[in-house]
Formats: sequence, structure tokens, C-alpha cells
Amino acid sequence: MIKVLVFSCKDYDRHYLSEYNGANNIELVFTDTKLDLDTCQLAVGYDAICTFVNDRLDSEIIRFLAMHHVQHIALRCAGFNNLDLDSAKHHKISVSRVPHYSPESVAEHAISLMLTLNRKTHKAFNRVRESNFSLNGLMGFNMFNKTAGIIGTGNIGIATANILLGMGCKILCHDPQPSVTLLEKGVEYVDLDQLCKQSDIISLHCPLLKSTQHMINTDTINRMKPGVMLINTSRGGLIDTQAVIQGLKSRQIGYLGLDVYEMESELFFEDLSETVIQDDSFERLLTFPNVLITGHQGFFTHEAMQQIAQTTLHNLQLFAAGEAEPNTFLCV
Repeated sequence: MIKVLVFSCKDYDRHYLSEYNGANNIELVFTDTKLDLDTCQLAVGYDAICTFVNDRLDSEIIRFLAMHHVQHIALRCAGFNNLDLDSAKHHKISVSRVPHYSPESVAEHAISLMLTLNRKTHKAFNRVRESNFSLNGLMGFNMFNKTAGIIGTGNIGIATANILLGMGCKILCHDPQPSVTLLEKGVEYVDLDQLCKQSDIISLHCPLLKSTQHMINTDTINRMKPGVMLINTSRGGLIDTQAVIQGLKSRQIGYLGLDVYEMESELFFEDLSETVIQDDSFERLLTFPNVLITGHQGFFTHEAMQQIAQTTLHNLQLFAAGEAEPNTFLCV
């Protein structure tokens, strides 16, 4: 029997993890507490912990976990930019993740941001509820024949490109490893400069690495088409928030859709409706009429939650058996 403490656990996490935990050798204990320096002591006495995107897993936390005999970290997400992998390897803590979980869920959310910003359905909804049926200010554009730039063509980027192809868009892609699937469909791979200059819509689908940190910055924004639509459902740190605010003010950016935010760990997944938000940059973004922000819900579908739970529990089973799989384990 292994004991696992599940951090940052919401009701939906508890539901899916409990439903698919058919094993009798994994004891799951749930807490809605986020993992950080003040809460890491909760992990004492556990064999493994299960964490999410905004839990803190730097070298200091890893060292504490190792000192108290935590042997495994099960990430229930794909990204691991919040984890010091070298420290985990040094302290011989194995790490697993969920590399794939319904890429269509995130892709479809990206498309919903595009369509909502374009046709302003969120504004129309509020108007009609107030018996205002005026169409003034609700003008959109046809997606058909527009050029969409996809930065990052892993599973989610491919799924997004496929939907846009079905809508009649021309697709430009940028990725160091081109997708054979997309190339066979006639998609063109270009450098970042050409993608910025030619795309009417730019959608980000790449991991947050040192090489991609703030890849959307003043320089890249200035190379984009005036009035470009920019969508980010990947990682908040891909975008330099201050540069985007300036791009919105100058109208270089005509539409901005975000499901992630650079400093989201202090905001997302919590009800802060009775709180004064201290993040002035986030509050500034909310003042723009052409900005739409959702709280990291792109992954949040029934199918994705099933896959996340099943893969996370499978990884924990492998750890309990002293085994590992190269496609889900980052280190053993």
C-alpha cells in the first residue's frame, strides 16, 4: 500500500481520481491546499504526492520532500515548467506526468476564444438579456480564407490546425519538428518572422522553456499584422504581459484571448470574487473591450478529466510496482 497526498485538489479532481482508483494498493488523501514552502510539511508521512500546474516544485521543495522520504511526484498535467527536474533527479525522486489528455479539449477552447472575440457573442448575450437588440459594435469577420498561424504543432496544435482547416483557413505553422500529418494536408511551415507578418490569427501551443519564455514580446508584436488576433491556451509565460498591454493600447493587437496568464498561480482555480485583486497588470488587461480571459479551463472536459485520472493512477501503479514508462515518466 502506498499513501499519496493530492495537492490543489478540487471536487472534480476528487471525483475522477476516486472513480478510477480501482486498485487496493493506492490510498489517496485529498487536500485543496496548494503546495508551497508553507504547506510542504503536509507531505510528511506520504510515499508520493500528486500535484497540478500551479503547485511549487522548486529545488527547496524537492529537497524537503526527499528529506521526508517522499519518493514520487505524480503530475496530473502535461507541462512541468513549475518543477526542478534536475533537483528531482539528484534526490532520486521519480516524476511522472500526463503527456496527452484529449488535445481536442484545449484546441476546441482555443477556437471558442477566437469565435467569441470575433463575433462578440459574450457581448451579444448580455445585450439581449437587457432587451438590447442593436447590432452596433458587434461586427465580426469571416474566418474563411483568413491566415491562421499555429506556433507549436504537438497534439494540441495539430488538433487546432485541423479545426481551422475545416473552417477554410490557410494555415502557417512554426515548430522545430514539423508534423508529417499536417504537411500531408498542405500546411506550410515557416519561420517565426514570416508567421507573424502573414497571420491574421496567431495561436500558441508550445511548452514554456527558456527558449520560449516571452516569445511574444515587443519585437514579435511589432512584426505582426496590425489588428492581429492573439490566442494563448498554452502557458502564460510565453507572453510578455507588458508588451501585450502596449500592443493593445497601440491597436497593433486587435483581439486577445487568454486561458493562461503569466502570474496565474496567485489567481486561477480560486473564487476571488470578494477579494481585491492586487495584480495591476491583470486588472489592466480586463479593462480592454477586445480582451477575453478564461481561468485555465481549456483542459476542463469530461473526456480530458477521465484521461488525466486514468493516466495519473496508472503512473502511481507503476511507481508502486517499481516500474516506469518512458512516455509518462520524466525521471526514475
